[in-house]
Amino acid sequence: MPPLRTALLQNSGHPGDPAGNLKVLDEAAARAAADGAGLLVTAEMFLTGYAIGGGVRELAEPADGPSGRAVAEIAATHGLAILYGYPERHADAVHNSARLVGADGTELANYRKTHLYGCFERESFTPGETPVVQATIGELTVGILVCYDVEFPENVRAHALAGTDLLVVPTAQMHPFEFVAESLIPVRAFESQMYIAYVNRSGREGEFDFVGLSCLAGPDGATCLRAGRGEELLLGDVDPKLLTTSRRINPYLRDRRPGLYTSLG
Repeated sequence: MPPLRTALLQNSGHPGDPAGNLKVLDEAAARAAADGAGLLVTAEMFLTGYAIGGGVRELAEPADGPSGRAVAEIAATHGLAILYGYPERHADAVHNSARLVGADGTELANYRKTHLYGCFERESFTPGETPVVQATIGELTVGILVCYDVEFPENVRAHALAGTDLLVVPTAQMHPFEFVAESLIPVRAFESQMYIAYVNRSGREGEFDFVGLSCLAGPDGATCLRAGRGEELLLGDVDPKLLTTSRRINPYLRDRRPGLYTSLG
């Protein structure tokens, strides 16, 4: 099984301007596809911007709304899958969501952030209730979390037990929490034996100072890719052979004793 070349788009785009962000996405998809990428991952709330206050409800769209259809067209045009963050309108609720579109433009998965961080998110969004959402790209099982979700070890372990090979995590990680990208993400990848693509916003946006530092961490605990603080498009490989080797050597998942953990509610 060949590696899946994965592109990480560290970019805050144009807050409040979905049309401008779609243009940024189209340009990045063209570059990533030219370098052989089969998957492009953006940051949390990429389509609209994160620090947009009351604009969240105004700019929220259904998963298959105009922006969603535009992303599908971009994916199909360039022949690669795209995972993007956006505010999703569903009935009377607005969710902080991430949607995965296949290389042919079809929807593969849609995930709603389950753990909301801070007053802004709790006032703006309704939390999702589905902890594990997955899709298949090639022969890899791809799972989705959003930002704060990955900081709960239970979420990542649930994905490991469900067979996730690559966990994609669009994020809006801000100062002073750089340690999450630098230390926590590689540990999560190692302890749950998977790849994690953690893709952040960059620069100041409203009251938030996003720290960049996007990364691709492997099941061996190594950081395959690491961005700086500015805008970047990084490309790296998710290697099924490394997954197989690492899972054979590392006994964490085999040595679990679930019967001892029943008191952990």
